[in-house]
Amino acid sequence: MIFSGTDHEHMAHALRLAERGLYTTQPNPRVGCVIAHGGEVVGTGFHQRAGEPHAEVFALREAGEAARGATAYVTLEPCAHFGRTPPCADALVAAGVARVVIAAEDPFPQVDGNGIAKLRAASIAVESGLLREQARELNAGFFSRIECGRPWVRVKLAMSLDGRTALANGESKWITGAAARADVQRWRARSSAILTGSGTVLADNPRLTVRQVEGPAGSPLPPWRVILDTHLRTPSGSHVLDTTAPTLLMHATGAPVAAHLAATERVVIAGHGGQLDLAAVLAELARREVNEVHVEAGPALCGALFAQGLADELLLYVAPVLLGDQARPLLQLPPLATMTDRWRLKVLDQRMVGQDWRLRLRPAP
Repeated sequence: MIFSGTDHEHMAHALRLAERGLYTTQPNPRVGCVIAHGGEVVGTGFHQRAGEPHAEVFALREAGEAARGATAYVTLEPCAHFGRTPPCADALVAAGVARVVIAAEDPFPQVDGNGIAKLRAASIAVESGLLREQARELNAGFFSRIECGRPWVRVKLAMSLDGRTALANGESKWITGAAARADVQRWRARSSAILTGSGTVLADNPRLTVRQVEGPAGSPLPPWRVILDTHLRTPSGSHVLDTTAPTLLMHATGAPVAAHLAATERVVIAGHGGQLDLAAVLAELARREVNEVHVEAGPALCGALFAQGLADELLLYVAPVLLGDQARPLLQLPPLATMTDRWRLKVLDQRMVGQDWRLRLRPAP
């Protein structure tokens, strides 16, 4: 498929619009739409929150009668079913658009080609694949949940220049500066769940909430606080038990439920060797429509996610400090026999955040 420079310009615009819903659309994908006659844009829109109108509806409202005969650029295949809102494919047909350009096809079973088929049945020209990878990247969690049956897992870690995350006594506040900590809040805000282990809860009593982040569509939806607590050790008075965000405790069969945990949602997860099955943890979160999981945990849990091939991305903050060889390591990973066995990572992005470096990395193929 050959697309013009104008097509690329409008789809790039639609992707920027889609990103405006970064913090607020879950469990839905982030979607943007531009309606244009040649180089003239007559309508724009983006999906803001689940249960509210989709991007196409906002763009069609803005375009009005000018939508007739126009091209609609949509970052994800228009829906073809009645959910909490009517089908967007029907709205595009009714508006009389002549052409629809789609970045990525929607794998959701009730859409999955049906939106394209409905448009073509109405004699609308449909072309797909323009900036597909960028559209999928924006919705990595949605695509992972639908296509792989588990959320996208992003592990956040902060370390010193010598690869240490805390002093030997466990003290870790603060390795990085204020700018890096503020940046972390934005990554939390885009996630559907923040996951940690009971060891972190016992050691640090974290809040695991989103603070001081506001998006174009308003305040972020509070992510689930997911605690892997095999034996239900989370103590009374823990911040994760307050009502500022929903909390889910995942534990082993037979774990005793203390009185202070009776009102907190809990779910039993299969386990082996005294540890919860991490694949089962992610499958349960996918069942609950969690798209992106933001992990803030200790070296054991983070290392286990990498060792089991369940970590999709590493968000690593590096501070220009040294903690010494007695401090705690970044990850606990199985020992390697040779250098050819080393864990390879691909750098997606590297930048300064205040006085610290931020690296985004993914396991290399």
